[in-house]
Amino acid sequence: MESMPANRARTSRDPKPGAVLYAKDVARVRAFYEHALGLEVVDVGADHVVLEAAAFQLVIIEIPRALAASVAIDDPPRRRTETPIKLVFPARRIGETRDAALRCGGELNPPEREWDFNGCRVCDGHDPEGNVVQVRAAHTIDR
Repeated sequence: MESMPANRARTSRDPKPGAVLYAKDVARVRAFYEHALGLEVVDVGADHVVLEAAAFQLVIIEIPRALAASVAIDDPPRRRTETPIKLVFPARRIGETRDAALRCGGELNPPEREWDFNGCRVCDGHDPEGNVVQVRAAHTIDR
């Protein structure tokens, strides 16, 4: 696998590291990542949306209708803890992100389930379809 040389500056046309997430309700999942986690919408198609941060791209693709019929999303959503993947996003303040997540159909764990890791305060949660996410905030006095 060939990578970009370390001495070459990234341009706006270069691919970004990222992830692809399949969703039953693209609009609802988009709102969560856009409004709760601060990603910017850069492309919208009939069956997908592309969101970006400075160095990360998230592509949300609609699950084909034939498969979507067999996918059950609980209300409230149940976390899909059986997957080995957890998307991680920066947060200015975990408390603000927790509130925004709830407004957008997701959820972050309560403050007593936060922990410290690698110089950050960390909290797990999930998006509106139960996909597990983690937010990390730099240590500050008010979270």
